[in-house]
Amino acid sequence: MENQEVAIVMLVSFIFLVLLGFPVAFTLMAMGIGFGFYYYTTQGDTILQFADVLNNRIFDLFAQRTFEVMDNATLVAIPLFLFMGYIVERANIIDKLFFSIYLSARKLPGSMAIAALVTCTVFSTASGIVGAVVTLMGLLAFPAMANANYNREFASGVICAGGTLGILIPPSIMLIVYSVIAELSPLRLYAAAVFPGLLLAGSYMVYVVVRAWLNPQLAPPPRDEDVPPPAEIFKDLLVSFFPLTILIMLVLGSILGGLATPAEAAAMGAAGGIVLAAAYRSLTWQKLKESVFLTAKATSMVCWLFIGSFIFSAVFSLLGGEHLIKDWVLSLDLEPWMFLIIVQLIIFFLGWPLEWSEILIIFVPIFLPMLSAFDVNPYFFAMLVALNLQTSFLTPPMAMSAYYLKGVLKSQIELVEIFKGILPYLAIVIGCMVIMYQFPGLALWLPDYLFP
Repeated sequence: MENQEVAIVMLVSFIFLVLLGFPVAFTLMAMGIGFGFYYYTTQGDTILQFADVLNNRIFDLFAQRTFEVMDNATLVAIPLFLFMGYIVERANIIDKLFFSIYLSARKLPGSMAIAALVTCTVFSTASGIVGAVVTLMGLLAFPAMANANYNREFASGVICAGGTLGILIPPSIMLIVYSVIAELSPLRLYAAAVFPGLLLAGSYMVYVVVRAWLNPQLAPPPRDEDVPPPAEIFKDLLVSFFPLTILIMLVLGSILGGLATPAEAAAMGAAGGIVLAAAYRSLTWQKLKESVFLTAKATSMVCWLFIGSFIFSAVFSLLGGEHLIKDWVLSLDLEPWMFLIIVQLIIFFLGWPLEWSEILIIFVPIFLPMLSAFDVNPYFFAMLVALNLQTSFLTPPMAMSAYYLKGVLKSQIELVEIFKGILPYLAIVIGCMVIMYQFPGLALWLPDYLFP
């Protein structure tokens, strides 16, 4: 069997094993080491190589790739941003934020759903953790909307869609991962994601307002007797919305202004999160330990994914897999817009069975070397992928945001109802991708302006 054929077997085997439920990171490492051992064995004297197994060069490559991951300064931002999100989550600020925004937007149709989306957007910006946002908002916003007689499908769709914004809106963990994989500037990626993120969040809100206006039974307006005086609403905003917003603006402003690296800004955000938690008198030793433990757990998962993906992609390239796919795509003589559509369709369909991390770490690098051949700006391509990866959380049967919500709501709602509720947001994501394709300046103007 030729090496390129082995590479295809390697890729197909990985997908098969992941669909069976094997852990992604360790499957990547096992496949990389196993097929790498085969590659280096078949390059020389087969008998000698098998007689001295430990001298196989795949083990040197594995150690080298592990060191590269551990030595990457950009990845330092991941645990710091994660810690910031977990500590803010435990500061008892999100519930105050949700209800104060709801009361401030009470004149709008679907005001509680709008409040849920705004809270998801703000919390996503502070956290970047989809599971944490969906879970917390499921416990907080869904019961409130249910008590206000909101349609359950409508309410669940709002929470699931809003919770996924964390992988797009800076400081997104996904963008940090992408910057390392594609060897792009995380500063420019953050700048490129600002307007697409706001476009998507704004589109969600417009949809909610229009839908609730056309069908008020989906989201009944609040009763006047349930609304406190304006002074009390402003006080709630003052102690919930503004402190968290100021912290986020300081973190993002220092990054986009070139005053700090993502790691430095993340350290400032983590310290700010501790100050906020202390100010709200919710900083206990137990909550601090929980935040540190969850941060270490999530960070180790990301690092193992990187180690596995680096060894997998290195062996896949050695076997000629990347060249095989690149040569095949180039032989089709596609126009740039045709190439982009095909790639985005592949990523979209991969989102049905796989999560964003698997798509980003394994499959996106296959297409990156082709961008120059089709004259596609790498930052524009990154934003198309980032928008598209929203769908990996919203497409059944592996719509993880739906499972996060179902996990906390249990018997309060059926999974089928959640799936129905999130379908309109899939169309909105695709619509935003079309808009950004027609107006690439949405992704490219700000990074070009800030970092000429």
